[in-house]
Amino acid sequence: MALKNLAAAVTALCLSSVAVSLSAAENQGADFGGPDAVENVIADDARPIPALVKERLLDPWFEWKASLKKETGVSFGLDYSALLLRADESLGEDRASAGMLRFFGGWDLVGRGTKNTGALVWKVEHRHRYDDVAPSGFGLGELGYAGFIGAPWSNQGTRLTNLYWRQRFNEGTATIVGGYLDVTDYVDTFVGGSPWTGFTNLVFSTGSASMFLPNDATLGVAGASMLNENIYVIGGISNAYADPTNPFDDSFDRFFNDGEHFTSLEFGWTSSRERIYQDNTHVTLWHVDDSVAAGAVKGWGAAFSYIRHLDDRWMPFLRGGYADDGGSLLQKSISAGVLYQRNPGADLLGIGVNWGEPNESTFGPGLKNQYTIEAFYRIPVTQQFALTPSIQFIKDPVLNPTEDSIWVLGVRARLAF
Repeated sequence: MALKNLAAAVTALCLSSVAVSLSAAENQGADFGGPDAVENVIADDARPIPALVKERLLDPWFEWKASLKKETGVSFGLDYSALLLRADESLGEDRASAGMLRFFGGWDLVGRGTKNTGALVWKVEHRHRYDDVAPSGFGLGELGYAGFIGAPWSNQGTRLTNLYWRQRFNEGTATIVGGYLDVTDYVDTFVGGSPWTGFTNLVFSTGSASMFLPNDATLGVAGASMLNENIYVIGGISNAYADPTNPFDDSFDRFFNDGEHFTSLEFGWTSSRERIYQDNTHVTLWHVDDSVAAGAVKGWGAAFSYIRHLDDRWMPFLRGGYADDGGSLLQKSISAGVLYQRNPGADLLGIGVNWGEPNESTFGPGLKNQYTIEAFYRIPVTQQFALTPSIQFIKDPVLNPTEDSIWVLGVRARLAF
């Protein structure tokens, strides 16, 4: 309850716009959301990058989109991504694959042309499998691995991920969002944690697999504010349990009457607003309520993250978390690794190592610790098309005692418009 009250206070703080102003250059940096937040994805996709094929064939399309935003305040993007996985050992199927079509955008309706804009933001998706098993069910269901590999690639069909109002205050240094949210857009974000452009394994993403994560398109409100040029705070409260394929069913009743909430509060330091998820140190506290209907137990935990951006190419990181119940996959988790860009803003090499202790309230007592290594390399084939081969090594998968180790090969493809 104390964390709920504190998160609500942080949201009120952002609404009051008490943050100090940053310089104009810093205000042009990334928004408080992580790399998968809608407006950050649109900006990244529009930015020219070095690629194997240097010609930007879709320049007229992006020029038209830029003019549309200038004239109407509407910006949008489309992408299609696919993920294929193959394991050398499994309890069942040894391969999984799926695709995903996404349509996302924002419409500045208030304060257009200023830093204090208000916008309606949306993202709808169609998620579909190619094989009998989608990647979202591959780790737990087929490999006996206490984790997720490519969690977004499922067979849910048409679903809502975002539908919310985003309001900036105080020259863009404070932001509040309210509506149907994806909490991974603002909780414990990390530049390498995007399953579309970074690591696919959840241990290297939000919460390091030691945090309860609500299904996206969950009703809630969150606020973020720079407290000075380097210190920021982010807090949020949302429904803990939701169905993204039917997000409007009982969502308001759940939020206002049932009290089944996920609450988070984060304090962080960044070298500048424009590098908020590349040069960042933060601590995140979270709490989830129990639910008789969902068969879930309450719990709480903490996550930490440290990443530095060196010479515009190297990004070493150290991340981890702890959970006390709450239904998370891991009870304790520590990840370390490095990201490297030969061409800043384009290609990306990532190598990460994770140690994890399974959550006893989720899987029961007496299970061995689990180790994961993942390496990937994102190759920008053209300005808008990227291929990302990857390899993962899983040591002592906790739900598959007959195997000491499993190798998983993967390849991702993403085409953005």
